[in-house]
Amino acid sequence: MRHKYKKNINIDKVINKRFTVLIIVIVVLFCILSIKLFSVMILDYDKNKSNLLALTSNEVTLNSAPRGRIFDRNYNIIVDNKAINTIVYKREKGITNEEVIKLAYEVAPHIELDLSRLTLRAKKEFFLAKYKDICDKKITNEEREKVKERKLTNRDIEELKIERITLEELEKFDETDLKTAYLYYLMNRGYAYEEKTIKSNATDKEFAYISENNERLDGFNTRVDWERIYPYGDTLKSILGTVSSTSQGIPAEEKDYYLKKGYSLNERVGLSYLEKQYENYLRGEKSVYEIVNSHEVKLVSEGSRGNDIVLSIDINLQKEVEKIIEEQLLRAKSEPNTEYYDYSSVIIQDPNNGEILAMASKRIVNGKIIDNITSMLISPITPGSVVKGASMLVGYNTGVIKIGEHFLDECIKVAGTPEKCSFATLGYIDDITALAKSSNVYQFKTAIRVNGQEYYRNMKLNFNQNAFDTYRNMYHAFGLGIKTGIDLPVESSGYTSKDKAAGNLLDFVMGQYETYTPIQLSQYVSTIANGGSRIAPHLLKEVHKSTDKEEVGDLLFKVDKKILNTIDVKEEYLNRVKEGFYAVMHSPGGYGVGYIDKKFNAAGKTGTSQSFIDTNNDGIIDTETITSSFVGYLPADNPRISIVVTSPNSSRPNPETDFASLVTYRITREVTNKYSEMYGI
Repeated sequence: MRHKYKKNINIDKVINKRFTVLIIVIVVLFCILSIKLFSVMILDYDKNKSNLLALTSNEVTLNSAPRGRIFDRNYNIIVDNKAINTIVYKREKGITNEEVIKLAYEVAPHIELDLSRLTLRAKKEFFLAKYKDICDKKITNEEREKVKERKLTNRDIEELKIERITLEELEKFDETDLKTAYLYYLMNRGYAYEEKTIKSNATDKEFAYISENNERLDGFNTRVDWERIYPYGDTLKSILGTVSSTSQGIPAEEKDYYLKKGYSLNERVGLSYLEKQYENYLRGEKSVYEIVNSHEVKLVSEGSRGNDIVLSIDINLQKEVEKIIEEQLLRAKSEPNTEYYDYSSVIIQDPNNGEILAMASKRIVNGKIIDNITSMLISPITPGSVVKGASMLVGYNTGVIKIGEHFLDECIKVAGTPEKCSFATLGYIDDITALAKSSNVYQFKTAIRVNGQEYYRNMKLNFNQNAFDTYRNMYHAFGLGIKTGIDLPVESSGYTSKDKAAGNLLDFVMGQYETYTPIQLSQYVSTIANGGSRIAPHLLKEVHKSTDKEEVGDLLFKVDKKILNTIDVKEEYLNRVKEGFYAVMHSPGGYGVGYIDKKFNAAGKTGTSQSFIDTNNDGIIDTETITSSFVGYLPADNPRISIVVTSPNSSRPNPETDFASLVTYRITREVTNKYSEMYGI
């Protein structure tokens, strides 16, 4: 008995001990909870309130904020915004569908609408809204029972009604009905709280009708929207880019990108070139509203126009360059052997900082001249001898030729290929004369040495990948065959051949093997002009805060030059090439003499290359043409500008007339004369 009593006492002690521990745990947890509540409700109250509001806030952006303006380097406005009359509608709270239809019938006769945009679906939806009783009869009792059984939804029933509306029923609609149907569609698309754009560019009469009657026309109102205008017409227009409309909104293929950045689906964005490239600067801040209920919103913050950007382009110089190209294009087309010639391009750049002062290209299509500026970024050409400055540097840099070394300019013959010659047999010449008179043979014999061989007639030229790589690396260092880094969303790197025939090396070194874009040629000659720094060409110069005045506001950002690399050659080698480029323009018999007036003290290099085209679009190259090019800079001793002029397929070889167009020569001379006339040299 005593043993049993003692055992009960031990059990009670254990229970009491466990209960005590439990009480302590509960007290500790309660203390922790109290501290946490104190922290949440007192110490971090403001922070948590802010977070809660951020999570539960239901804000929307309505209307379209104007974009920033675009100026040229002299602060001339080249892209602006123009106010446009816009009719909008937002369904008011409590209005019935019947009242919306009645309102649409009242307004439709007073607004011109494009009925070609009225879809079959929109017609059926209007029929369903207008003739609800008729459409209700299209649903069977069995189908209604399935709704009760949750085998069909109400949405399924509505779709069945629309599906069963016949074309014969829709034929009852007259022009007024169709007009009203389209207006009804415009009034009801999107969310109920959204303000729908009914018509942009409304006439004064349409605008006045809505404005004068908006109190009676429940939900209809007028707004002043905007559209891009171009004070200089089509000058530079294609490179300026385009902007989407409100109905277009953000591009479908870039939806995820823009939504992550806080855009709405119907927001207007830059679609191409500069408008797209500098969307972050140009984008306006839209007004922000808080949704009070499904039909009401309250203004939270007023919108503002986007920032203004200033380009490096000189719009007046751009106009003159475009005019010169157009005139010379028409003149060339009246000359013999130019049936396949259809465009020329010009780039003027500051070689010291990469700023593009003018870039223009014009093409003639069916007798009409059109802008072709984008080809300068994406359409490579066969450059010809303009690249021989880079080729010569390979010879110096590898040690296979010395400054002042002489070669015999003669037709050379390598096994398995026809004879290759310069334009004329020049005899013994040094490196300067080789550049001045564009000797192919000097480059051939240099390349054979880079290939690890010495030239003799009928020799077999071995394939040496290292030789190709050595030349290609030098070309790449100048920006030939790689992207230049220009501040535009689209750029081609040109064409790099994979053909491993040994003889292609000889074509490579005279600019007949790979192709480059005009912007690459501009970077190449600018690198020579500035002493060996490859600088990214750019169009953006400055960003300014927007103002209500015509002039720019406070400076926010200025573009500095971006050096991509420097050429790994001795200064004396680069200076020797510059001396050769000067001889091109000034020495007796120099192939560039006359391209630029001698008083401007220019340096440069001409290029003439064989090119081939498909004349009947059957996918087969069938006709040989001549492409002419020029690259240069001036003044030679302290370059202010570099210039590139290209004219693909400018002539067609014709033994009967033996005439080659001088269109590149004339454009170069006129453009540099015009530049000097406007700004002096």
